[in-house]
Amino acid sequence: MPVKVLFIADIIGKPGRLAVSQELHRLVDRYSIDIVIANGENSAGGFGITEETARELYSYGIHLLTSGNHIWDKKESLDFVRREEKLIRPANYPAGAPGRGSAVIQTAAGIQVAVLNLEGRVFMNSLDCPFRVAEKEVESLREITPVVIVDFHAEATSEKMALGSFLDGKVSAVLGTHTHVQTADERLLPGGTAYMTDVGMTGSFDSVIGIRKELAIEKFLSQLPVRFEVAKKDIRMNCVAIEIDEISGKALWIERISVACR
Repeated sequence: MPVKVLFIADIIGKPGRLAVSQELHRLVDRYSIDIVIANGENSAGGFGITEETARELYSYGIHLLTSGNHIWDKKESLDFVRREEKLIRPANYPAGAPGRGSAVIQTAAGIQVAVLNLEGRVFMNSLDCPFRVAEKEVESLREITPVVIVDFHAEATSEKMALGSFLDGKVSAVLGTHTHVQTADERLLPGGTAYMTDVGMTGSFDSVIGIRKELAIEKFLSQLPVRFEVAKKDIRMNCVAIEIDEISGKALWIERISVACR
């Protein structure tokens, strides 16, 4: 029995959560989705995540939340990150960082799906090598299940493409997050791995990557500190649907999705 996975792009603040609340059930029905994964690192006010926003997203039908460099933005949530099993952070943070870098969830039919979170290093933090960490983590996860999804939270297209090729045939999907701009390069790699450079963003598209345009422009013009606020108009939900063979772990198809919030 194939597994159908829906991965929701970076959820930005209340508008992003609204989009999920209104559109997720329709997409689950349309694609007969078994597992819903979402990047929720900016779900609380556009920066960071809290236990409250995570619980809200779970209530809409999300089974697991991934994250990235903004996972630490809400200092009051560090204990939640440390103990919450349905929220993961990049696995290539140094040893001792709160939380976990991967998780295994199960479909209603009992099929296990592993999810690995990694963060890039080009134009980002100086973390452990995502390639070496991925190699080790994937080997361990494949002892549990051949179905492995990777959220690679990275800035550089080249780094994302390189990791996709590096893991081709070893994981079911490598899905990029972080830039908030959906790319049109979804495809199946030669080894059977579904790949997309960036799944995009779930939030206001009348914005600069989810932030009010005038504030982003002010920052570029003045080069002074500006308090960013989440934009609220033209709300859309970017995501990707993937079908995976449960025996081999190879992806059968991938479809890019963008829906306007009603």
